[in-house]
Amino acid sequence: MVVITLSATISAQDVVITGSQVPVTETENGTIRGYIHNDIHTFKGIPYAQAKRFEAAEKPAKWNGVKSTTMYGAVSPLITPTTSIQDESEFVFDHDWGFPNEDCLSLNVWTPNASTDKKRPVLFWIHGGGFTAGSSHELPSYDGENMAKNGDVVVVSINHRLNVLGFLDLSAYGDKYKNSANNSIMDMVAALEWVKNNISNFGGDPNNVTIFGQSGGGAKVTTLMAMPKAKGLFHKAINQSGSFRTAMLEKEDTQAIATETLNILGLEGSSVDSIQNIPFEVLADASSKALKVVAEKMKAAGKPVIGFGLSWGPSKDGNVLPYQLSSKEALAVSKDIPFMIGTAKNEFAPFANMRFLGASEETIMKHIKDTYKDKADAYVKAVKKAYPNDTDVKDLLDVDTMFRPGAVLEANDKSGLEGAPVYMYLFTWQSPVFDGKYKALHCMELPFVFDNINLANHMTGGGQEAHELADKMSGAWINFARTGNPNHENLPEWPAYNSSNTATMHFDVTCEVKPQLDKELFSIVQGQ
Repeated sequence: MVVITLSATISAQDVVITGSQVPVTETENGTIRGYIHNDIHTFKGIPYAQAKRFEAAEKPAKWNGVKSTTMYGAVSPLITPTTSIQDESEFVFDHDWGFPNEDCLSLNVWTPNASTDKKRPVLFWIHGGGFTAGSSHELPSYDGENMAKNGDVVVVSINHRLNVLGFLDLSAYGDKYKNSANNSIMDMVAALEWVKNNISNFGGDPNNVTIFGQSGGGAKVTTLMAMPKAKGLFHKAINQSGSFRTAMLEKEDTQAIATETLNILGLEGSSVDSIQNIPFEVLADASSKALKVVAEKMKAAGKPVIGFGLSWGPSKDGNVLPYQLSSKEALAVSKDIPFMIGTAKNEFAPFANMRFLGASEETIMKHIKDTYKDKADAYVKAVKKAYPNDTDVKDLLDVDTMFRPGAVLEANDKSGLEGAPVYMYLFTWQSPVFDGKYKALHCMELPFVFDNINLANHMTGGGQEAHELADKMSGAWINFARTGNPNHENLPEWPAYNSSNTATMHFDVTCEVKPQLDKELFSIVQGQ
């Protein structure tokens, strides 16, 4: 009889260690126990703060005994919950929507060893979803295990208040609401303070913290960089596809949104506190209507509506955020913070142009002519200059001109300070999934940054090529977190960026540093 020993065929990374076999870890609020997988100690759903609706976050209540921290915490409720599946795109993104609850101020930690014998760099991840949606575990890419293991670093990710819960400006109605216009951003500060006070118990260095985020998370990074109250809580910063807002709303605008919300709810200023107990669905509906009303009033008054239309986000409140993001004062706050910034080649363009899949060259060229009129030929020439190796006629449409111009502007502003170095990248690798139609889509670089090609194989397709690029990209992010410089032996020399050399690392099968090649393209598109 042949006896097969299954344990011999099981790799170490398949073993999960739980319960009393896992050492406990101390935090300032109490003792916790997570689990160990692939030699990485993992803690999920650790409370870093607590808050009543529209009030400032406070330290969480202390607990007795050992708190289990093996599952992600609640996520901030969505204004518009997802109730149906868009089959193909949902396959690509593979969302985990989580469990909504307003008590959502929690964080997750991955560390090679939860002890104080070593001080590792800390990478503090801020999720995307604009300022209205998302969570620390929304995408499989966000898992911090591989990054922690490969880089000998500590990875932290957070949940925080979003949308109306994080940004409704009730400051005119009482001192307890004085910072409500930016509570969401202050939640992030509370999480960074938790890191400062606790991360050494997880083998992390509180004096070497890198904040990084993508899309809305990248915009949050830029916001924290302009925030005096966050100064000293992080030491390096990375903005991935998050430079789509160049300005914030002013106080008069955010207070107008709050006034309109109360009007729709039928509340007087004297009864404003009752808004803390209104069902979230009612609050979400009223505040969404208020945004539309105020947007129309701003439009009628000739005031610009920033971003992609009037929506929730940080604002210049004179206290938490005293400066506009691109002002000299705001830039000076983070002058000495090494900064990495970049975008994906295609971002949302493949989604916007899906109707042209399989279209003839004649149809696509007619669309370009209709869009750019007498500048159509110049547009085509400019795209070909920026990406001379593209051969498919639809590639002419699918180049991002929404996110990258803001990233270039931010890099120019930051590098012009003669402070800490700036590094610029462009992610150009093309995903093969669904016959390659998603290209370098928005979020596509995330599996490479976190080295999660297998976890996010619906998006990447998996394969050796993707893994090799992930080694290069994840290594760059880890080296940047460790030293403020992303260079390593598997990449060509990556110079610091300035507006003269415009040095940009193109991440693809073959990584190359190139100067900015899309200046003419941006000029043409922005002139439309």
